[in-house]
Amino acid sequence: MLQEALGIRPHILVLNKMDLADPRQQPRVLEHLKQQGCSHVVFTDCQRDGNVKKIVPLVAKLVGNSPRYHRAESTEYSILVIGVPNVGKSSLINALRRLHLKKGKATAVGGEPGITKAVLTRIQVCEKPLMYLVDTPGVLPPKLGDMEMGMKLALCGAIRDHLVGEDIMADYLLYALNKQQQFGYVQRYGLAEACDNIEPVLRRVALAQGRTQKVKVLTGTGNVNVTMLNYPAAAYEFLRDFRAGRLGRVTLD
Repeated sequence: MLQEALGIRPHILVLNKMDLADPRQQPRVLEHLKQQGCSHVVFTDCQRDGNVKKIVPLVAKLVGNSPRYHRAESTEYSILVIGVPNVGKSSLINALRRLHLKKGKATAVGGEPGITKAVLTRIQVCEKPLMYLVDTPGVLPPKLGDMEMGMKLALCGAIRDHLVGEDIMADYLLYALNKQQQFGYVQRYGLAEACDNIEPVLRRVALAQGRTQKVKVLTGTGNVNVTMLNYPAAAYEFLRDFRAGRLGRVTLD
């Protein structure tokens, strides 16, 4: 949909959070994108500036080579940053400012979707060439292709957790990790072996992280406070570990 909207306008595809993705999958991803017509792809990690440095020169080169945008009287570039929620659009803008202008944060960031609520004013990210970026709220297609695509987006934080349910997401995450033979969770939570049942995994997470809750139980002699494991909190912890890369570097698609 975005490719259709962009038409002939110069554009690059930035695949952020490469520090969380499986590096072995990069060639396959690039080949797949090339077949879809995406020829300008940059992998980035906003925690480190290595690949972020490639963006401004590439943008300048593409705009400079585009006959439609080759205007001698105007040398400033206005670039729109668009993408699904929680992929690090605001973090990318801040990283570019830090890199080229030695300035601090210009736009709020957070590890959940919906931090950017509106299209903000233009933010200068570079002096030579004079380049402004416009941050935008995350966009998703109004209808997702299938249930599995929705689950993958939810695991990556593009959809708010409570809309899907942390317990369902944790169950799918365990399935996805086992399918890709990513068994980092076994060592992290001290399990004897890999398993496809989410309940023992969440029990280990709850015990390891001290996720407990006091529950009142009615008995014949009155109310008794019983300490029980908090499974919803454990499921949230499991998801957080995945999103922080503590279960290994995983590419879901």
